[in-house]
Amino acid sequence: QVQLVESGGGSVQAGGSLRLSCAASPLPDPATMGWFRQATEFRREGVATIDSVGKLNYADSVKGRFTISKDNAKNTLYLQMNNLEPEDTAMYYCAADFRVWADPLRGLPNFRIRGQGTQVTVSS
Repeated sequence: QVQLVESGGGSVQAGGSLRLSCAASPLPDPATMGWFRQATEFRREGVATIDSVGKLNYADSVKGRFTISKDNAKNTLYLQMNNLEPEDTAMYYCAADFRVWADPLRGLPNFRIRGQGTQVTVSS
């Protein structure tokens, strides 16, 4: 059974950077992997996805600031976050799914495999 473990969260000031990591054990060969975030109980947002052929998708709110990548040799998914804003404050989750989604960003919170989350806090 695939397990995902996130790390790299923390507290930074606006304009700062963080890199989130998601270690997969074992490495899945899903259709899509990605990151979503949850700021409140009812506010969840797909942040970025990467599919099995490397196609990338980003939420408009993070385009140009966040970069998703995957290192198959290290069984790890990354999210490089630059120029962070207070609005980026949230719990960030890594997720994976073997199904093909027409809109993977929208589907991220419903992906079948997810990690426990890592908190990102950005102060102004």
